[in-house]
Amino acid sequence: MKLSDVQKRLQAPFPAHLVSWKPAAYNKDRSRALLLAHIDARAVQDRLDAICPDGWSFEMEVIAGGKTPTVKGRLTVLGVTREDIGEAPEGDYGTYKAAASDALKRCAVQFGLGRYLYDLPKQWVDWDDSKHQPLSAPELPEWARPDHERSPGGAHLVQAMEQLRYELPEDLELQREVYKHLKAALGSLHPTTSTSGRAA
Repeated sequence: MKLSDVQKRLQAPFPAHLVSWKPAAYNKDRSRALLLAHIDARAVQDRLDAICPDGWSFEMEVIAGGKTPTVKGRLTVLGVTREDIGEAPEGDYGTYKAAASDALKRCAVQFGLGRYLYDLPKQWVDWDDSKHQPLSAPELPEWARPDHERSPGGAHLVQAMEQLRYELPEDLELQREVYKHLKAALGSLHPTTSTSGRAA
């Protein structure tokens, strides 16, 4: 297997529930924020494991003297190596682990993983500064969603499958969550109709 054989699969959009939003800027009174879409390092690892489980590796080395923890990452996928720098954000997450995650994601972008997120339009949204979160998260445009999410019920089906990936959860609440997503997926594919005077 060569890198060119799997390039399209590496570059494919991630499921919408794996895409998070973080603030890049605020207005003066911090009532609005400019949000940037991103994925976490675990999503990158899962994508690489799914496509070439034995064909990738990641190494890093600490770069001394930076204001924040900084590392140089080296990601090799099917014999091709890309390098980039990772920095930890200031504050509670300012650790070398955070810097390593940043380096992995930056290296992965060079292979096309999550690169499409840079093409999303800039989005200013209403911001709750006390909770440090948007009042409502932006919606991804259709082109930034995987194919299965562009069909009715696809997003719910993916969410249910994600929860069932390893086994049916023992927790009753999680079982209800899986059922809810499956029911929503089926409902969007086959809208409720009435038969014999009763709702189907």
